[in-house]
Amino acid sequence: MKALSDVVMLDLTHMLSGPYGAMMLTDLGVQAIKIEPPGKGEGTRALQAKDPKNSRHGMGSYFYTLNRSKKSVALDLKSDEGLKVFYELVKKADIVIDNFSAGVTGRLKIDHDTLSKINPRIITCTVTGFGETGPHRARPAFDMVAQAMGGGMSITGTPEMGPFRAGIPIGDLGGGIFAAIGILSALHQRTRTGKGQHVDVSMLDAQISMLNYMATMYFMSDENPYGIGNSHFVHVPYDSFKTKTRPIILAIITDNFYEILANLLDDDLLKNPEYKTQPPRLRDQKKINDRVQEILLTNTAEHWMEKLTAARIPHAPVNDFKHALADEQVLSRNMIVEVEHPLGGKVKMPGNPAKLSDHEDSYGPPPLLGQHTSEVLRDMLGMKDADIDALKKAGTIQ
Repeated sequence: MKALSDVVMLDLTHMLSGPYGAMMLTDLGVQAIKIEPPGKGEGTRALQAKDPKNSRHGMGSYFYTLNRSKKSVALDLKSDEGLKVFYELVKKADIVIDNFSAGVTGRLKIDHDTLSKINPRIITCTVTGFGETGPHRARPAFDMVAQAMGGGMSITGTPEMGPFRAGIPIGDLGGGIFAAIGILSALHQRTRTGKGQHVDVSMLDAQISMLNYMATMYFMSDENPYGIGNSHFVHVPYDSFKTKTRPIILAIITDNFYEILANLLDDDLLKNPEYKTQPPRLRDQKKINDRVQEILLTNTAEHWMEKLTAARIPHAPVNDFKHALADEQVLSRNMIVEVEHPLGGKVKMPGNPAKLSDHEDSYGPPPLLGQHTSEVLRDMLGMKDADIDALKKAGTIQ
């Protein structure tokens, strides 16, 4: 049995932030019913759909990954009849999640105030760029907007290169992660109060939260941090270094680790007794890093990793996707899974990182547009085939 298999979620999300949060909950067992507009469906279906490298059966990697294990109901929420059907689904649901722009749910008459009158236990969640309150609530936002405004982009890169966004879309993903946390918190509170509530998640808020201790440092010192590449503002050597094959990183955060490294590399400069403590190492950061780089270039990453592992020195290869997705530790944790396509074949993709000891870890296929419309209306709402056919003829469902 999956942990959340008794929970029903109506998923109105699109693109990345909302679908990612909904995907995490679906992986943990939530029965996710994806509500899509008839015709072309959710907009993400079109992304990469015609890209032969990154699609299967006309379904791109975005939609394939983010909508695994979900059911699809094609329903026109802008029609009166469609809205009535949606309200009936809300009566049977626990969660309604969306990432529409602020104010859209109100215009569609699917906001929390409206839905809670239909089902007082309903938990709604909206993920937006800036949240549903404040002076910027109506501004559009995508991943890099959140990264830039959230401050993290200013400390990624170097003074010479300027700011860089993170390679993975942490602006979007952060919003999805906090949406899942907020929804789970609301579900737990409902067990005590019997009432649902609304979860308002801002991608910008998520980025500010992830500044964490560095933001506290700023408030303490009143000094703006800046991009220092892969190095550290305290620890030395803490950086990426080239080898004869691929880069590796060293993360020397204690005096003890430094002494072991200096002995392993067997270099007189690094063995300088003055460097046994951190302040002189930080003062001579460039000199130490340059010498470490010079030594590591004499051999392969594999050679150095074997020695560093034996000495229990914190290090890692800078993996490209090929290496990261084939890593024995990653594979042993079931973090690479195969997900079937409803039209046949399988595709590998990342699994869910939340490992519960009493939980069945499995992943179902993503849905075709409207694949489960009749099934859901029949099984959840008890609708007759004649009524379903009438809604189809009217274009309310697909």
